[in-house]
Amino acid sequence: MRDFKEAKGIVVKIGTAVLSKGGRIDKEYVTQTAHQIASLVKERHNVVIVSSGAIGMGAGALKLKGPVVSLKMRQACAAIGMPLLMSEYEKAFSKHGITVAQVLLTANVLNTRRSYLNLRNSMETLIKLGVIPIVNENDCVSTEEIGTAFGDNDRLSALVASKLDADLLIILSDIDALYDKNPRKHSDAKLIKVVTEITKEIEKMADRHGSAYSTGGMKTKIQAAKIASDAGCKIILANGREQNVIGRIVAGEDIGTLFLPRRKLNSKQRWILHSAPEGTLYIDEGAMEAIKQKKSLLPSGIVKVEGNFAPEAIIDINDKARTVTNLGSEELRRLAGLHSSSIRKILGENRKDEVARHEDIVFFED
Repeated sequence: MRDFKEAKGIVVKIGTAVLSKGGRIDKEYVTQTAHQIASLVKERHNVVIVSSGAIGMGAGALKLKGPVVSLKMRQACAAIGMPLLMSEYEKAFSKHGITVAQVLLTANVLNTRRSYLNLRNSMETLIKLGVIPIVNENDCVSTEEIGTAFGDNDRLSALVASKLDADLLIILSDIDALYDKNPRKHSDAKLIKVVTEITKEIEKMADRHGSAYSTGGMKTKIQAAKIASDAGCKIILANGREQNVIGRIVAGEDIGTLFLPRRKLNSKQRWILHSAPEGTLYIDEGAMEAIKQKKSLLPSGIVKVEGNFAPEAIIDINDKARTVTNLGSEELRRLAGLHSSSIRKILGENRKDEVARHEDIVFFED
């Protein structure tokens, strides 16, 4: 269950708390991490790094004291810190003859199908060339994404792992594992070695931990585990300061918490599920039962249309599922409650006779 020697694709997420020492990036830690990952590359593993630390490094260069809260200052610090951070990675990996590449993302890149596929092709090409992509959010140009879209890079790392069909996501943090309660406040806190299913109780544990452990906190790590598990990807949460932690995890050592995958959706289904919805369709019980039976969504079951969106938009269905709609919001309002034959009568013969195909409807839970 913990033997990852045959894992082809591995994503390693390194948090700010792990990278930092004394308020600055720990260069020695970057060197040690590069040595561990270089060993994996020699063993024919494909590795991608999702690295935090750019804002912190920029703040250090500016000699700022205390947390950086202002959005504009965070953007400025990211712009200053990213090249400095990449320089440290480049120096560390060059000692092993490995080239690294910087990949900066914003949420709209992953939400737009064409750019999502282009990114996948680009990343796969880099990996085939023996290059290690180092991924981060493009904080210096993001506005609404900072602190919300990806959740301290935890969610971003899971989306990257999902996109690349990775076998293993390693989230390195400043905590040892998932506990049933905060171990810094409760001496009787129990470490959870394996999570077979992320239940409401597991999520409550994360809520209790809050942000005490890192900027993102345990909650964002649980959210990341849910995303990666939909891709059939295993997740290990571990303390990044453990000696040779990456190599030991891949070798199968019992370190941290293992989250097991719950299902494996195909690439398009994962894109649909983890994209931001532009609206919501409310449907009746009959239509909901039909799509649960893997039937397409038809206009006759639509009760209400919420939001304004164009055809091919990602939308929610009640609070149960997400899909790509063939029709825009205004068209759906005109067709709500009508027979599917009305689509072509009202909108023209060249239109599809269904609101959404059954294979493009993804339920939030099994």
